[in-house]
Amino acid sequence: MMPFYELKNFKETIVKYYISIDIGGTFIKYGLIDENAIIKEKNELETEAYKGGEQILEKVLKIIENYTKSQQVEGVAISTAGMVDRKNGSIRYASNLIPNYTGINFKKPIKEQFGLDCAVENDVNCAGLGEYISGAGKDSKIALILTIGTGIGGCAVINGEVYQGVSGSALEVGYMKIGNEDLQDLGSAKTLVEKVAKEKNESVDDWNGKKIFYLAKKSDPICTKAIDEMCEAIAIGIANISYVLNPDTVILGGGIMSQEDYLYGIIDTKLREYLKEPIYEQISLKFAKNQNSAGMIGAFYNYKQEYN
Repeated sequence: MMPFYELKNFKETIVKYYISIDIGGTFIKYGLIDENAIIKEKNELETEAYKGGEQILEKVLKIIENYTKSQQVEGVAISTAGMVDRKNGSIRYASNLIPNYTGINFKKPIKEQFGLDCAVENDVNCAGLGEYISGAGKDSKIALILTIGTGIGGCAVINGEVYQGVSGSALEVGYMKIGNEDLQDLGSAKTLVEKVAKEKNESVDDWNGKKIFYLAKKSDPICTKAIDEMCEAIAIGIANISYVLNPDTVILGGGIMSQEDYLYGIIDTKLREYLKEPIYEQISLKFAKNQNSAGMIGAFYNYKQEYN
C-alpha cells in the first residue's frame, strides 16, 4: 500500500482530449487526439460531397454529438478543403466539387450546441503545420509543403507560423502558370493517371498511381515517361517558389508521394537543374511523414496555436 505521505501528494493525471476532424472531398477522417498530438482513436466516413455543404456540417455536428455523449473533450479542431476564414470559422470559398460549401460556418453552431471552442483551417495548411512541428519539417525555419493529389496544394510555414497572405489564400500554387497551363494540370496525380490511360488507349477507371509505378519499375516506357513529365512540372514549380521564398526544407506529400524511393532522385536531379547552386544547396528535399493522419494532427496544432 502507498504510504500516507505519498498519497497526500499524489495527483491523478487527467489527460485532455480533443475532437479532430479532417474534411476531404472523398472521406471525412475524425477521431480523438490527446494533448501530446497522439491520435487515440480514428475513424472515417464518406463525405458525399455531391450532397453539398449543409450535409457536411450535419455530419460534423453528429460526430461531435456522439463523442460528447461519452467523452469529455476540450475542443474541436477542423481541417477542411477550401479557402477558410479562420477568425469566423467559415468557408470563404470552395470549388464546385462541394456544392454550396462556400459560407458554411463551423464555429458558431459548435459553440452554441456543445459549448466547445473550435478552430478551422485549410487542409493543406494543416498538413504543412503538422509536418513542420512533428514531421519531416521538424527543426526547419522555412518549410515549403506541397501536396500532390487531384490538384496541387501548397503551404509555407515560417518560424512556426503558417503564412496566410492577405485573405488567407497564400500558396495556392496549383494555379501557378507554367507556360500556358496550371501547375496542377501538369504535375498532379490526376493528370498522371489520365495521361497514361490516354496513351494506353484505355479507360481512366482502369488506372491508378500504384499500377503506374509498378509498371514503371518494370521499365514500361509510357509509365516511365509520364512520371518523368510529372516530376519535371513539380520541380519547375518548386524552383519558381524557392526563388521567392528561399526555404530550407521542401516537403512533398499526398498519396502518390509514398513512392519516395522512385521519385526522390528524379525530382532532386531536376531541382539541381532549375535552381542556382547557392539556393539549391540550402534546400533539403523531404517526403511527408504524417501521411493519412496529416490533416488531423495539423488541425490539432492549429487549434493549440489559436487558443493557447
